[in-house]
Amino acid sequence: MMQQPAYIAVIDDDESIRESLPDLIGMFGYVARAFSSAEEYLAADLLDQTRCLVLDIGMSGMSGIELQQELTRRGRTIPIVFITAQGDEQFCRQLRRSGSVECLLKPFTDTALLDALEAVLQP
Repeated sequence: MMQQPAYIAVIDDDESIRESLPDLIGMFGYVARAFSSAEEYLAADLLDQTRCLVLDIGMSGMSGIELQQELTRRGRTIPIVFITAQGDEQFCRQLRRSGSVECLLKPFTDTALLDALEAVLQP
């Protein structure tokens, strides 16, 4: 059986984000898959193939922060780029200190996303 390739998971309840970010990430040379919720992502049972999460903080159901906590509880360390329309730079600094690695305020530029992905995916 062939192993699935590693990918970047985009988890956001905003359909426009789920449609646009995987294409943009693909243009950067990565493979991306989109999920509408943290619960949908966890149910897909693809933790082993995930290189990075691009994760909305404020979603209905399980929030991005709660997903990060659930991954920690499961002993999983997956780099996260949080994206949010509800925070500010101070909030992002707190997230970076918590180990999320990167946080982008919506709307963010293509370059900011690429820089964040490269920062979390560096060996």
